[in-house]
Amino acid sequence: MSELDAGTREALAELLLTMADDEFVLGFWDSEWTGIAPILEEDVAMSSVSQDEIGHARALYEMLAELTGGDADQIAFGRPAEGYRHAALMNHPRTDWAFTIARRFLYEHADAVRLESLAGSSHQPLADLAVKMRREETYHLLHFDLWLRRLAEGGDDSHGRLAAAIERLWPDAQAVFAPLAGEAALLAAGVLPESLETLRARWLERIGPRLEAAHLPTPAAPGGPDGDGRVRHTPDFAWLHGEFTMVARSEVGATW
Repeated sequence: MSELDAGTREALAELLLTMADDEFVLGFWDSEWTGIAPILEEDVAMSSVSQDEIGHARALYEMLAELTGGDADQIAFGRPAEGYRHAALMNHPRTDWAFTIARRFLYEHADAVRLESLAGSSHQPLADLAVKMRREETYHLLHFDLWLRRLAEGGDDSHGRLAAAIERLWPDAQAVFAPLAGEAALLAAGVLPESLETLRARWLERIGPRLEAAHLPTPAAPGGPDGDGRVRHTPDFAWLHGEFTMVARSEVGATW
C-alpha cells in the first residue's frame, strides 16, 4: 500500500470506514430478526445475511487497520457512537418486516452499484475484495427483490406498509452516496473509478423501474444527499451501539 500518497491513503481510509460501518450496523440491526422473522425459513435466511454483512465489515475493517496501522477490533467496537460513519439509512431500528424489506431493497441496490464500480478500482486489494463481496451480495439482492414483490402483491396492508417505509427511508437512503471529503483524491488516483454522484444516478435508474413494476412510490429524488448523511446519529443507533459494544466493553482487549 506504499504506492499511495498520504492524501490518497487518508481518503481511502475514509471510504473503507464508511463502507464497513454500513455493513456492520445493518448486519446488527437485522440480526434482531433471528427467531422472530415471519416464517422459519426467513429466520435462517436473515441470520445468514446478517452474518455475511458483519463478515464483510470485518474484511473492510481489517483492510483499514492494515492501511492505518490500527486495530480492526478497536475500529469496530472501540469508537463512541458519534464516531461511526454509516449512512443515515442505518439510523433506524428494524421496525416491522415491511420496513426492513424496504431498507434492504434500497441498500442492496446501492451497495451493488458501489461494489460494481469498486471492482475496477486501481487499488488492487480493494478491487479484489469488492469482487468477492459482489459474489455474496448477489444472493442478498435476489432475496430482497423477491420479498419486495411478495409484499407489494400481498394485499393492501403489506403494500401500504411497504410504500410508507419507502417514503420514510428515501431521504436517508441517498446518504449511501453522500460525498466524501477525500473523494477528489480517490477519483484522481482511480481508487474510486466513478464519483458517488454518478453512482447515485445509476442507483436511481435501477430501482425506479422495479418500484414502478411493484406499484410502489418513487419519491422525487432530491438534488443530492444531505451533507450530514454520514455524521448524523439517532437515539436508536445509540441504543444499538450500546448493544454491540457491550461485550467489548466488558472484556477490554478481547478479540472477535
